[in-house]
Amino acid sequence: MSESANKVIAESADVIVVGAGLVGSALACALTAASAIKVVVVDANQPQPPPEGGFDPRVVALSAAAVQFLRELEVWPGVVSQRHCPYRGMEVWDGEGNGRIRFSCDDLHRDQLGFIVENSVVLRALHQVLQPRVQLLAPVGVETWDQINDLNQLTLSDGRVLLAPLLIGADGGHSRLRELAHIPVSSWAYNHSAIVTTVRTAASHDFIARQRFSHQGPLAFLPLQDGPADPGRHCSIVWSLEEAVAERMMGLDDKTFCAELTQVSEACLGEVEWADQRHAIPLWQRHASEYGRAGFALVGDAAHTIHPLAGQGVNLGLYDAKALAAEILRAQRRRVPLSHDSVVQRYQRQRKFHNLSAMASMEGFKRLFGADSPSLLAVRNRGMNWVDGQLWLKRLLMQVAAGDV
Repeated sequence: MSESANKVIAESADVIVVGAGLVGSALACALTAASAIKVVVVDANQPQPPPEGGFDPRVVALSAAAVQFLRELEVWPGVVSQRHCPYRGMEVWDGEGNGRIRFSCDDLHRDQLGFIVENSVVLRALHQVLQPRVQLLAPVGVETWDQINDLNQLTLSDGRVLLAPLLIGADGGHSRLRELAHIPVSSWAYNHSAIVTTVRTAASHDFIARQRFSHQGPLAFLPLQDGPADPGRHCSIVWSLEEAVAERMMGLDDKTFCAELTQVSEACLGEVEWADQRHAIPLWQRHASEYGRAGFALVGDAAHTIHPLAGQGVNLGLYDAKALAAEILRAQRRRVPLSHDSVVQRYQRQRKFHNLSAMASMEGFKRLFGADSPSLLAVRNRGMNWVDGQLWLKRLLMQVAAGDV
């Protein structure tokens, strides 16, 4: 037998998850929490530890429903043991007018609206729960994929061959599995980039998330907290700008960038005193025409990518993971083969309309605030101020954002 043949190892599982990010890991945790389902997780990248001595520039605004899901998975205590920041309110205003809406957790009789958490913190907590339960193969890529007699056969870059009746693509917006499945995608570039970094401001954020809209793009200040003694002057920013403007901002020295940020934010937290390393992320919107087929499903960014202006992308992905896990466990209880088309179709019926609705809403907001028509400016400012005076409507909007509705 040849040396290359000796390296081929065939392994069987019930479910293969390609992608060990937040959504793929949460799905694997949900499948293994209270069942005998054998799960193998494959990822092309080696998991990275949280940065030492600083904040991860990538953060997520976790809704109440997403946090509850992580609690059910027994992952949330691992997040709390590291660091997280609750936000008790949200303030949204039109930077080119006088429209303003304020949201408060007190209106919902809750302690907070949600939590701002660094991506790496959530991922580390997920992997602490996940790794004793599943076989995690990383870094290793997918070379080939075939569906043979109700089984998915994956050949990996290390020579392994994996077999499972159900394969799940959680491998991000540039999903290789989606491409191999020849699933069409509706997509367009916004011709904007999101600048993300951590900043320190002169004033405390008081646990309020702030977002300023203008025709150039939204700017969000998301509160961060390093610990109980932290005075609350660090925020993660997400600043969406036209690509040429974003490129210019990326080229500024730190002092000039902070001055620009102070001016554009209308000094809502006083002077921006310091900024960490900046990252520019091109913005796209994508939606797969279908979320899978018999024996194969897409979740998270592999199925849909949304504009970050409302911070709902990861939440939608976690809702996908919870819904698909429930359908897989339901099929197992009813002894329905995991390769059966009904498993993926039931999941798709639950999640597709919700995701499309969220994407349409975000696109509508972007176009509304991206227009610089004087008449539209007046209408949207009157509308924002009217909404601010309608407590019932603000409660409904907060419940939608929390994942309750």
